[in-house]
Amino acid sequence: MAERADRNKPMNIEADSMRYDDLKQTTVFTGRVVVTKGTIIIRGARIDVRQDPEGYQYGVVTAAPGQRAYYKQKRDAGTDEWIEGESEVIEYDGRADNVKFIRRAVMRRLVGAQVNDETTGPLIVYDQSNDTFTVNGAALPPDASVSAPGSGGRVRAVLAPRAGTEGAQPAAPAAPASGTGTGRSLRPSTTLDGAPAVEGSRP
Repeated sequence: MAERADRNKPMNIEADSMRYDDLKQTTVFTGRVVVTKGTIIIRGARIDVRQDPEGYQYGVVTAAPGQRAYYKQKRDAGTDEWIEGESEVIEYDGRADNVKFIRRAVMRRLVGAQVNDETTGPLIVYDQSNDTFTVNGAALPPDASVSAPGSGGRVRAVLAPRAGTEGAQPAAPAAPASGTGTGRSLRPSTTLDGAPAVEGSRP
């Protein structure tokens, strides 16, 4: 699950400029925006931030034209696992504890620096509290989102087997079954602990 302590951490923001609207209770940061909140890291060209009376924080991150905004958060799994996402718009909802990746969205699960799973689609909603995500593969309204070029409105995913499970990717290629090539094939043993095998014993 996502790092639970992140919800209660302060949101730190760096940008080239800031504008505060007291009437709407919103703050707009523009220019090379970098947001940190616990293990959360967000980068984009602009972020609109607001906080409700109960203290929940909300943010809408917008990328520069032709670019994608970036999001990364550590999973609360006791391992070095991270969730990483990119899209043209990222919406962070502190109350619902979810993140929306809108337009040309991609989300990855990392173990250390290695990508294990990757999913793409027009809209990805990551529910941090339940550690689940949904992907909308249908074309979205023009004013909200569009499918990635060439995606055809389809969801695409690459899911790697979990380590230690049958069928997981081996660390090295298996040796050839025959005795040819650089690999060595198995052969019966004629000794048992260095001594010749006696009749009736099994090698």
